[in-house]
Amino acid sequence: MLQIKRAYEPAARTDGRRILVDRLWPRGLNKERVAIDDWMKELAPSTQLRRWFAHDPNKWPEFQRRYKQELRVHSDLIGRIASWARRGRVTLVFGARDEQHNDAVVLAAIIRRRMARERSTAAPRKRSG
Repeated sequence: MLQIKRAYEPAARTDGRRILVDRLWPRGLNKERVAIDDWMKELAPSTQLRRWFAHDPNKWPEFQRRYKQELRVHSDLIGRIASWARRGRVTLVFGARDEQHNDAVVLAAIIRRRMARERSTAAPRKRSG
């Protein structure tokens, strides 16, 4: 199972494996409070894209397109997270205030699509006859 959660929300046992997916550490928080298991900076939007977007909802469609393009080179990491999420709960942790327009939302959608695609290709085929 895969979910997303702000770094400023308290960590919970039900979060499972917590992965910080931002390039920058969440402002004002210490390591104990964020309680992450992995910090995958590589999956964060590039500094250039992050600065261009500036969390402007009007730029959201274009941000999603550009960010998906950047993520294409990280198929291995996306696959690793999908694998973890198939076996247990994984929480993508992000620092943005806007819970609807941020990189974790885009990344989670990509991971879920990959999980669905892998599930459908792994499903046994019905025999005709």
